[in-house]
Amino acid sequence: MKRKINVGVIGAGRIGRVHAENLAYRVPAANLAAVSDIFEEAAVKLAADLQVPAAHEDHRRIMEDESIHAVAICSSTDSHAQMIIEAAAAGKHIFCEKPIALDLGEIDRALAAVEQAGVKLQIGFNRRFDSDFRRVRDVVAGGKIGEPHLLRITSRDPQPPPIEYIRVSGGIFLDMTIHDFDMARFLIDSEVDEIYAAGGVMVDPAIGQAGDVDTAIITLRYQNGVIGTIDNSRRAVYGYDQRVEVFGSEGMVMVSNKTPDSAVVSDAAGVHGSLPLFFFVERYAEAYVAEMKEFVECIRQDVAPSVTGIDGRIPVVMGYAAKKSYRENRPVKLSEVDI
Repeated sequence: MKRKINVGVIGAGRIGRVHAENLAYRVPAANLAAVSDIFEEAAVKLAADLQVPAAHEDHRRIMEDESIHAVAICSSTDSHAQMIIEAAAAGKHIFCEKPIALDLGEIDRALAAVEQAGVKLQIGFNRRFDSDFRRVRDVVAGGKIGEPHLLRITSRDPQPPPIEYIRVSGGIFLDMTIHDFDMARFLIDSEVDEIYAAGGVMVDPAIGQAGDVDTAIITLRYQNGVIGTIDNSRRAVYGYDQRVEVFGSEGMVMVSNKTPDSAVVSDAAGVHGSLPLFFFVERYAEAYVAEMKEFVECIRQDVAPSVTGIDGRIPVVMGYAAKKSYRENRPVKLSEVDI
């Protein structure tokens, strides 16, 4: 398929708007054909802003449109699995934001529907498409630091999400650390065997009252012997903190925070630079474009996406292992969860 790919975006919230704008203006091989949202006024506004010909309240209008080749599912998490099943039944290729679902049985049913329909499914782990993180992966895979020994991922948000979101998100390990779990798999050519998680409520007592933690350190033990750590916080006062380091037998590779500029000011008060980019939309702007370009090209070239449904499932297993570890204060093997 060499012609333009007609895509419908389901969900007109913050991430839906990001993908819709990219499809409309930054992915030349795509045509944004329709948008939908359960709040019709949001769909209408997004369509008007981007000059999209169709705006719907009911996402099934997109599924029923035979001129639309693919959908980008950007709605609430609890709708993802069912929409994947509906899109597969309609013969649409599918891009879906993470996670596929919070229930492993629902994930498995969605993946079975995709396999049966023979359509493509790409999961929205956008950090894999960040040029800096891809460089780290290439360095490690190319043996340039020898055998990897240690992985360190720092991921801290500039501010916590609303409490209403935390109550339904599955908690920090499934709504925030899930990206880091995917990155841990991406950077090291081995699966994680065991997880130990420690956490606390240090940012907002309301988060603890909602049954979650806002600060955590997770230790990973890989099947190939690598040891990894992930540290998370819901609030870093200086901005969006995204750093990665892999240490090996022959060296080390690391990625520091991205800033709006690289200017450094030295004066009597000290040496100063700009704060990190504020949040994920700014930090990963180019990665969002790159992942959507890959999705569209996979359809055009009839090849499998690099981030598959299984890649969407495993970090959910890791998230539940981390939750179990935190509750029981012990290391938990992924096999204890994935049964």
